[in-house]
Amino acid sequence: MKTPSRAASIGGLLVLVLAASAGTQWWQGASERRAYTRLAALAQPGDIRMLSSQTCVFCEAARWAMNTHNVRFDECFIERDADCKALYDASAARGTPTLLVRGQVQVGFDVQRVIGALEAPRG
Repeated sequence: MKTPSRAASIGGLLVLVLAASAGTQWWQGASERRAYTRLAALAQPGDIRMLSSQTCVFCEAARWAMNTHNVRFDECFIERDADCKALYDASAARGTPTLLVRGQVQVGFDVQRVIGALEAPRG
């Protein structure tokens, strides 16, 4: 009986790894889409305010994600808007984006954390 060559064994392993990777990426993408669908359903006008900086790449990414998934939010820029800068200073935030989710300060954008704040009982 002939045993598989080393190249064939490595090729089979490579196919298995690539298939597992593709499946994982698909699952993560589906999970992310479900999270944004949930966020879009929960967010009402005035619930999310993003305090941004004009040069912040993380702000751009958050803006793109929320716009792409039809999440309602307001945005202001700390360099252009004195009231926005005052909110930013009052929040004692250390970076942008700073989100005010129903008044709760969140530094950085994390879809699950925003969902959690929107699902929390109002006090």
